[in-house]
Amino acid sequence: MVEQTEFSLPGHARGFHLITHDVVRKLPDLPQKGLLHLHIKHTSAGLTLNENADPTVRSDFNKFVDKLVPENEPYFDHTLEGGDDMPAHIKSSLIGSSVTIPITNGRLNLGTWQGIYLGEFRNRGGSRNFVATIYS
Repeated sequence: MVEQTEFSLPGHARGFHLITHDVVRKLPDLPQKGLLHLHIKHTSAGLTLNENADPTVRSDFNKFVDKLVPENEPYFDHTLEGGDDMPAHIKSSLIGSSVTIPITNGRLNLGTWQGIYLGEFRNRGGSRNFVATIYS
């Protein structure tokens, strides 16, 4: 059986944000076992799983990707939407647009220290839209 729902989350500042609880609140009741595939419908933000306890991990992620893909480089042609736009597209491709998480006993089966990160790569990205597909 497949169930699908779409939802939005409010805008976040640029950086990496732990959104696990926000996502779970938007989901229907989960089956006893299955998979959640979560997809973000944007090309300037991303999703990944990582450390859910220490917020310095998220700030270090942000510093690393900003150094890896800096803004306002003279070799970028796609600049009409601002100096953060093309770097945001590249960061989104590097981080990815979806995560798949096992469902066990009606809950997301994440590791003890795992959480869902939203990588917001625009200075003013606004609300973000998601598709959650649940396979049971």
